[in-house]
Amino acid sequence: MHQISVQTEPFDITAIQDELRAASPAIGALVSFVGLMRDINEGDTIRTMTLEHYPGMTEKALEAIVTEAHERWNLIGIRVIHRVGELKPQDPIVLVAVTSTHRGAAFQACEFIIDYLKSRAPFWKKERTLEGDRWVDARHTDKEAEDRWAK
Repeated sequence: MHQISVQTEPFDITAIQDELRAASPAIGALVSFVGLMRDINEGDTIRTMTLEHYPGMTEKALEAIVTEAHERWNLIGIRVIHRVGELKPQDPIVLVAVTSTHRGAAFQACEFIIDYLKSRAPFWKKERTLEGDRWVDARHTDKEAEDRWAK
Protein backbone atom coordinates (compact mmCIF):
# COMPACT_ATOMS: atom_id res chain seq x y z
CA MET A 1 0.00 0.00 0.00
CA HIS A 2 1.29 3.45 -0.80
CA GLN A 3 -0.05 6.92 -1.30
CA ILE A 4 1.49 10.00 -2.90
CA SER A 5 0.26 13.58 -2.57
CA VAL A 6 1.44 16.91 -3.95
CA GLN A 7 -0.48 19.61 -2.12
CA THR A 8 -0.52 23.17 -0.86
CA GLU A 9 -2.07 22.32 2.50
CA PRO A 10 -0.04 21.47 5.63
CA PHE A 11 -0.11 17.84 6.74
CA ASP A 12 -0.64 16.20 10.14
CA ILE A 13 2.40 14.00 10.74
CA THR A 14 0.90 12.15 13.70
CA ALA A 15 -2.37 11.38 11.92
CA ILE A 16 -0.52 10.02 8.89
CA GLN A 17 1.74 7.85 11.06
CA ASP A 18 -1.29 6.54 12.97
CA GLU A 19 -3.04 5.68 9.71
CA LEU A 20 -0.01 3.83 8.37
CA ARG A 21 0.54 1.98 11.64
CA ALA A 22 -3.09 0.82 11.76
CA ALA A 23 -2.88 -0.77 8.30
CA SER A 24 -1.43 -4.08 9.46
CA PRO A 25 -0.58 -5.92 12.68
CA ALA A 26 2.54 -7.21 10.88
CA ILE A 27 4.16 -3.76 11.06
CA GLY A 28 7.22 -3.81 13.27
CA ALA A 29 8.73 -0.49 12.19
CA LEU A 30 7.55 2.90 11.08
CA VAL A 31 10.26 5.32 9.94
CA SER A 32 9.49 8.85 8.83
CA PHE A 33 11.37 11.87 7.59
CA VAL A 34 10.00 15.40 7.66
CA GLY A 35 11.81 18.09 5.71
CA LEU A 36 11.33 21.63 7.03
CA MET A 37 11.95 24.96 5.38
CA ARG A 38 15.05 26.66 6.75
CA ASP A 39 15.41 30.40 7.23
CA ILE A 40 19.03 30.39 5.98
CA ASN A 41 20.49 29.16 2.69
CA GLU A 42 23.96 29.85 1.35
CA GLY A 43 24.44 32.35 4.19
CA ASP A 44 21.38 34.43 3.26
CA THR A 45 18.21 34.93 5.26
CA ILE A 46 15.22 33.35 3.52
CA ARG A 47 11.85 35.01 4.11
CA THR A 48 9.72 32.62 2.05
CA MET A 49 10.13 29.92 -0.57
CA THR A 50 7.79 29.11 -3.42
CA LEU A 51 7.77 25.53 -4.67
CA GLU A 52 6.47 24.85 -8.16
CA HIS A 53 5.87 21.56 -9.93
CA TYR A 54 4.56 20.16 -13.18
CA PRO A 55 1.23 18.47 -12.31
CA GLY A 56 1.07 14.91 -13.54
CA MET A 57 4.78 14.65 -14.28
CA THR A 58 5.72 15.19 -10.63
CA GLU A 59 3.34 12.54 -9.35
CA LYS A 60 4.57 10.11 -12.01
CA ALA A 61 8.18 10.66 -10.88
CA LEU A 62 7.22 10.12 -7.24
CA GLU A 63 5.31 6.97 -8.18
CA ALA A 64 8.40 5.58 -9.94
CA ILE A 65 10.55 6.24 -6.86
CA VAL A 66 8.07 4.54 -4.53
CA THR A 67 7.70 1.57 -6.91
CA GLU A 68 11.48 1.13 -6.93
CA ALA A 69 11.56 1.21 -3.11
CA HIS A 70 8.91 -1.54 -3.02
CA GLU A 71 11.03 -3.60 -5.44
CA ARG A 72 14.17 -3.22 -3.31
CA TRP A 73 12.72 -3.81 0.17
CA ASN A 74 9.94 -5.82 1.78
CA LEU A 75 7.65 -2.93 2.75
CA ILE A 76 4.10 -2.76 4.00
CA GLY A 77 3.26 0.89 3.39
CA ILE A 78 4.66 4.16 2.09
CA ARG A 79 3.26 7.67 2.33
CA VAL A 80 4.90 10.57 0.48
CA ILE A 81 3.57 14.11 0.74
CA HIS A 82 5.29 17.08 -0.89
CA ARG A 83 3.98 20.58 -0.54
CA VAL A 84 3.97 23.26 -3.23
CA GLY A 85 3.14 26.94 -3.11
CA GLU A 86 4.50 29.55 -0.75
CA LEU A 87 6.16 28.29 2.43
CA LYS A 88 7.63 30.07 5.45
CA PRO A 89 10.56 29.06 7.66
CA GLN A 90 9.77 26.01 9.79
CA ASP A 91 6.87 24.96 7.55
CA PRO A 92 6.97 21.23 6.78
CA ILE A 93 7.76 20.70 3.09
CA VAL A 94 7.97 16.96 2.65
CA LEU A 95 7.01 13.80 4.52
CA VAL A 96 8.26 10.32 3.71
CA ALA A 97 6.88 7.59 5.98
CA VAL A 98 7.60 3.88 5.51
CA THR A 99 6.33 0.80 7.32
CA SER A 100 7.82 -2.67 7.29
CA THR A 101 8.06 -5.74 9.46
CA HIS A 102 11.64 -4.80 10.39
CA ARG A 103 13.44 -1.51 11.02
CA GLY A 104 16.33 -2.07 8.59
CA ALA A 105 14.11 -2.11 5.52
CA ALA A 106 12.05 0.84 6.78
CA PHE A 107 15.13 2.99 7.49
CA GLN A 108 16.80 2.16 4.18
CA ALA A 109 13.66 2.66 2.10
CA CYS A 110 12.87 6.00 3.76
CA GLU A 111 16.38 7.29 3.10
CA PHE A 112 16.33 5.96 -0.46
CA ILE A 113 13.01 7.68 -1.22
CA ILE A 114 14.09 11.09 0.09
CA ASP A 115 17.47 10.83 -1.69
CA TYR A 116 15.79 10.02 -5.01
CA LEU A 117 13.05 12.58 -4.47
CA LYS A 118 15.65 15.34 -4.02
CA SER A 119 17.35 14.51 -7.32
CA ARG A 120 14.62 13.01 -9.55
CA ALA A 121 11.33 14.69 -8.69
CA PRO A 122 10.56 17.79 -10.80
CA PHE A 123 10.17 20.58 -8.26
CA TRP A 124 11.44 24.12 -8.69
CA LYS A 125 12.25 26.36 -5.73
CA LYS A 126 12.32 30.13 -5.63
CA GLU A 127 13.60 31.79 -2.47
CA ARG A 128 12.69 35.28 -1.36
CA THR A 129 15.72 36.75 0.40
CA LEU A 130 16.30 40.18 1.87
CA GLU A 131 18.15 40.99 -1.37
CA GLY A 132 15.40 39.73 -3.71
CA ASP A 133 14.13 36.54 -5.34
CA ARG A 134 16.31 33.73 -6.70
CA TRP A 135 15.84 30.26 -8.12
CA VAL A 136 17.57 27.46 -6.21
CA ASP A 137 19.89 25.17 -8.15
CA ALA A 138 20.23 21.46 -7.37
CA ARG A 139 22.99 20.65 -4.90
CA HIS A 140 25.81 18.32 -5.89
CA THR A 141 25.27 16.53 -2.57
CA ASP A 142 21.77 15.52 -3.71
CA LYS A 143 23.22 13.74 -6.74
CA GLU A 144 25.91 12.12 -4.58
CA ALA A 145 23.21 10.83 -2.21
CA GLU A 146 21.30 9.35 -5.16
CA ASP A 147 24.44 7.74 -6.59
CA ARG A 148 25.09 5.67 -3.48
CA TRP A 149 21.90 3.68 -4.21
CA ALA A 150 23.06 2.58 -7.68
CA LYS A 151 22.56 -1.14 -8.12
